[in-house]
Amino acid sequence: MKKYCLDLEVKALEHLNDKYVLLRLTQTAPLPEMVPGQFVEVKVEGSENTFLRRPISINDVDREHNELHLLIACIGDGTKRLGKLTPGERVNVVLPLGNGFTLPASADKKHLLIGGGVGVAPLLYLGKEIRKMGGKPYFLLGARSSKDLLLLDEFRKTGEVCITTEDGSDGEKGFVTNHSILEKERFDMISTCGPKPMMVAVARYARKAGIGCEVSLENKMACGVGACLCCVEDTTEGHVCVCKDGPVININKLKWQI
Repeated sequence: MKKYCLDLEVKALEHLNDKYVLLRLTQTAPLPEMVPGQFVEVKVEGSENTFLRRPISINDVDREHNELHLLIACIGDGTKRLGKLTPGERVNVVLPLGNGFTLPASADKKHLLIGGGVGVAPLLYLGKEIRKMGGKPYFLLGARSSKDLLLLDEFRKTGEVCITTEDGSDGEKGFVTNHSILEKERFDMISTCGPKPMMVAVARYARKAGIGCEVSLENKMACGVGACLCCVEDTTEGHVCVCKDGPVININKLKWQI
């Protein structure tokens, strides 16, 4: 897929809570083709301690309003600067990067999308694409507490939403792999993104249940095109660059102890 380096305009910045923001970017020309699971590299201006671009998952592509949505956790100097952008500012973005999730073979396949923390970001776009093809996505979203749950209204518009929180403040108490939906429903495919311990647990469940599973890895990525070798992952096919050969990888190719 062709890559672009674009100066996009900030259309809006929504503060979801004290840590997360939703950045909406646009341009006059139609945005390039992008698929769920891909990411972008954002150049950060105005941060003396930020020298590299920041890799951020594509949260959504709104074709009707020609917008690219990025869900950002403002935790470092670079992302905190992005969290202070104002409408009308320009942001230099390289996109789309990496490979995306595999869509269901048909609309009747039951697809479970499991996310934790900011890892829920790419699952919204994936869910919308599944819905567009006539399917019904199931979301299983995990967080430490109710205040850490993100974009619930958008997820609920898109599919069926199940929730777990570690403190029991919303949904079922515990981790995503403890949710009762995993006992009640039989799924054909699982796509997941979030903290590695969560994804390993999901991969372990999927393998035991005989369900195909793809994970979106979050290895540290600097260049986004496989040149710097910062994000190498050992797989059954040898060492691969997650930014170029991922970030979405089938668990059967990973050498995780599951």
